[in-house]
Amino acid sequence: MESIFGHSLTLYTGFFLALALGLALTFEFVNGFHDTANAVATVIYTHSLRPTVAVVWSGIWNLIGVLTSTGAVAFGVIALLPSELVLNIGTSAGFAMVFALLFSAILWNLGTWYFGLPASSSHTLIGSILGVGLANNWMQYGHIFGEGVNWTKTKEIGLSLLISPMIGFCGAALVLLLCKALIKNPDLYTAPKNGKAPPFLIRSLLVLTCTGVSYAHGSNDGQKGMGLIMLILIGVIPSIYAVDMAAQPETIQELVALSRSTGTVLEKQVSFSGVLPEHAEEQIGTYLKTNGKSTSALLAAIASKNREIGVSLDGKSAMKEIDEQERLKLRTNLYLVSESLGKLNKSNQFTDPADKAALNAYKLKIEKVTRFIPAWVKVLVALALGLGTMIGWKRIVVTVGEKIGKEHLTYAQGASAELVAMTTIGAADMLGLPVSTTHVLSSGIAGTMAANRSGVQLATMRNLLIAWVLTLPVCVSLGAIFFGFGLNVVLKGLGLH
Repeated sequence: MESIFGHSLTLYTGFFLALALGLALTFEFVNGFHDTANAVATVIYTHSLRPTVAVVWSGIWNLIGVLTSTGAVAFGVIALLPSELVLNIGTSAGFAMVFALLFSAILWNLGTWYFGLPASSSHTLIGSILGVGLANNWMQYGHIFGEGVNWTKTKEIGLSLLISPMIGFCGAALVLLLCKALIKNPDLYTAPKNGKAPPFLIRSLLVLTCTGVSYAHGSNDGQKGMGLIMLILIGVIPSIYAVDMAAQPETIQELVALSRSTGTVLEKQVSFSGVLPEHAEEQIGTYLKTNGKSTSALLAAIASKNREIGVSLDGKSAMKEIDEQERLKLRTNLYLVSESLGKLNKSNQFTDPADKAALNAYKLKIEKVTRFIPAWVKVLVALALGLGTMIGWKRIVVTVGEKIGKEHLTYAQGASAELVAMTTIGAADMLGLPVSTTHVLSSGIAGTMAANRSGVQLATMRNLLIAWVLTLPVCVSLGAIFFGFGLNVVLKGLGLH
């Protein structure tokens, strides 16, 4: 059959691709229940905008946020995945990984949404990734625990998820106190009246902060689904999505030049006679694991793969000039060289500043042709987020507006929390770190309640804390169970493993 992607697919492959993409978009649709609903909570609760207008408006700005996103968060999340599964995404283990991530994330998100808990889709997905990594490692090596997880990246992302709610709580409290000190309009500090819209200036402020949170959410949270979709496309249609087919001739020429200069840097440190080409991938894969160590054989392996990249691209002015079967091999080589050089540079393997700069430039240029997201993927993700918001917003809006504080949310509290949320999420997006819109905004609301001495409803905060604490271990378990079940039962039953 001829797919919408301009590539001939078998009926089976087409069905598999449609199922995987459908699940990835379902994840973003359910994400809309949780996270995007937070963006519209204050404008709906304060009657600043009618629900239908609010969700459409939020959807538009989510779309803009997604379309203008860099992709850094998407590939930052993917960096948590075991390197062997990323490299072999088109195998049965790679497909089992994708489906395990999606099933476990969707299941937990639906469960917490049903009980009206603003749980984190970021925590959910990251927990699922950790579960898959641990299960894959245990199934392969058994006695070695934790090798299947990129703990350095996990720590970095974990800190962002832990610190961002604290910033939300403290930041929103400080903004509210500053607002009280500088703005004496009493209307700003009253709770919404039944069915009555706030004064124009207050209404404009709330719409503005809703817009900011929606845009920031699209630019950050929307990227998680984009990363999963790219994994699916690379695994199923590598001839089109393994590398950026739209790469310009000058980009390819720069890659070739940087490949040569990288070879010169490596020549200073190692003899190239120690590793056979067929063993190079294994050497680098071992190094990319958590406890991998640098050796002369590793540097020889990187040099070997780097030469293959140069040979593949030399004399080419477009990616389509490379044979379809060779494009996935090229991506694999680019991934291995980029990730290994990045890890070596971080460990100060290369001490010459000029060498470090050259290797970093090479890594960035590689990422330009491997870390790309087509516009149609961004549009689909944005639409899924918007539709999820339109259907599932009400439960979360009630929780945010009435169940966090002992008193109903005031206009100033809503604006303060959203102002801090949009700033925090925007900063995380620039750093390529995923954060939870849900946790940042909910913490911000709680912070304004504390600053206002309104008190918080302990039952709600207890439930939010329980959801926060349980999300990671539950999703780790679900990810591991679904991965093992999918690989050893479903795919084996279909004769694919």
